[in-house]
Amino acid sequence: MDHFTPEGYTSVAPWVVTDDTGALLDFITAAFDGEEIARVAVADGSIGHGEIRVGDTVVLAFDRRPDWPVTPSMLRVYVRDADAAMAAAVAHGARVVTEAADSAWGDRGGRVRDPFGNIWWVMSRVEEVAPDEAWRRMSEPKYAAAMRTAQQTLDAELSGRPSGVASTPRRPT
Repeated sequence: MDHFTPEGYTSVAPWVVTDDTGALLDFITAAFDGEEIARVAVADGSIGHGEIRVGDTVVLAFDRRPDWPVTPSMLRVYVRDADAAMAAAVAHGARVVTEAADSAWGDRGGRVRDPFGNIWWVMSRVEEVAPDEAWRRMSEPKYAAAMRTAQQTLDAELSGRPSGVASTPRRPT
């Protein structure tokens, strides 16, 4: 046997635990063109197992038990058009955390918080950029501002502060 994962699955798969996995699967289908694979109810009526394919990845999910803590997930999803996917996510109940912007490394994207509390990095690859060029671009005002805004908006969202903190990335040596 040359592979160690089931056909159609990746080596790492995210699990998302929510209070309404059925609605999460519907949201992912509408916002990110997900293809539902499984929605398995258990005796108490909750969803004990759900699977949805987004691109080449299967996201797994199940309902949270009442005595479990709320555990939001953070996920990055690559889509053909980040702006359109973010708009679809907002149309289906998400809230923008970080407006879409171009990055020094060739992606365009932003962040949304879905109706279940999960934060999605919604990205599109718009150009291939060599690492040296990406680091050079980081000194350009457009890309430096985009990085600062991305850091500040995520920090504000997670900390609950009205404004977030940013720190300039340092090139590895």
